Amino acid sequence: MYLEAKETARLYKLLSDKLGNDTTEAMFKYIDNKTERSVEATIKTLATKDDIANVKEEIAKVNLNLSNSISDMIMWMFIFWIGQVGATLGIIFLFVKK
Repeated sequence: MYLEAKETARLYKLLSDKLGNDTTEAMFKYIDNKTERSVEATIKTLATKDDIANVKEEIAKVNLNLSNSISDMIMWMFIFWIGQVGATLGIIFLFVKK
């Protein structure tokens, strides 16, 4: 919440009448420092365009590796199925001959 200059001056005058100039000045400096630290902490957590570009590159690499893994997995599944069909046909022919 930002105070306009007029509101800040009015608040400063009210507080300095009640608390004194030194206390009011110290309180305003404390609030300013606290606000600056809060803004700096927020800025540190924001992502930049470079950060987003790096994440996009990593996602593209993972997708590429994933697509290679999926194609390899499908190839091995077909090899396994062919072996299973061969074993099943062998068992069926074994029972049919008897």
